[in-house]
Amino acid sequence: MPKAIQVHEYGATDALKWQEVEVGSPGAGEVLIRHTAVGLNFIDVYYRKGAYRAAQLPFIPGMEAAGRVEALGPNVAEFQVGDRIVYAGSLGAYAEQRVIAADRLVKVPDSVDDSTAAAMMLKGMTAQYLLRRVYPVKADDTILIHAAAGGVGLIVCQWAKHLGATVIGTVGSEAKARLAAEHGCDYPVIYTREDFVARVKEITGGEGVPVVYDSVGKDTFMRSLDVLRPFGLMVSFGQSSGHVEPLDVGVLGQKGSLFLTRPTLMTYTARREDLLVTAGELFDIVDQGHVKVEIGQSFALRDAQDAHRALEARKTTGSTVLTP
Repeated sequence: MPKAIQVHEYGATDALKWQEVEVGSPGAGEVLIRHTAVGLNFIDVYYRKGAYRAAQLPFIPGMEAAGRVEALGPNVAEFQVGDRIVYAGSLGAYAEQRVIAADRLVKVPDSVDDSTAAAMMLKGMTAQYLLRRVYPVKADDTILIHAAAGGVGLIVCQWAKHLGATVIGTVGSEAKARLAAEHGCDYPVIYTREDFVARVKEITGGEGVPVVYDSVGKDTFMRSLDVLRPFGLMVSFGQSSGHVEPLDVGVLGQKGSLFLTRPTLMTYTARREDLLVTAGELFDIVDQGHVKVEIGQSFALRDAQDAHRALEARKTTGSTVLTP
């Protein structure tokens, strides 16, 4: 019988249990897949702790994985048994096998291996919608990305640099500063030693930036508003440090008629045509060599507790892959 990580009660890392599970057969519009690589993301922590709620308990966490199609349900024409596939945004990835809706899958190009596919989809498609749709970055822009040495951050740095932007990124150490710089970050700012607000103002000559991409949340949100120029956009797409406190929207007016959005990948890829365009643009830019996906560490899927501890302690860099 296949195994998976299950969560029976929301909580600390010991809530992740490696157990046998019933998988079942695919129904209409579904396929059975066997995972070869699973991506680790901070949203997995949110679900484990209960900050985000699954439809029911127990549940299998994980939002992205690569693998191969093992069986087809009725009315599936786009895929064949043996196809290499990848997906992002569908809860239930921490498993050896699963049944999933076929319209959430994307075929993996021959140029991309399974580990890279699992490491890049959620983070890479997030980077795509942030840079190309939420705020279309232009060649003369200077942008700020928090957690620049993380999985999303490294992709954003490279992609924005390819678009001709100047990239400022916050990081937590000298080693992470070097890593971010190697991936296109023009100005790595070590937030444990430097005031990132003052540094951004210095770099931009006091003007500020048109956009801040913030996945950190509580620790950075309010001060990020202080680096935006008038009419700037605050993009809050995560909360690794905790929930942002309730906001008096009048602050946005006081700080320069600012805009605020809280986007999610699931909304931006809800329609299949948007999913295919987003994934296609990601595959293209990786294939062209403009973005390299950095797999900083890997764990066995059964050791998901260790992976979560490393992620929460900010001991990871780039992407993390779990191997079933």
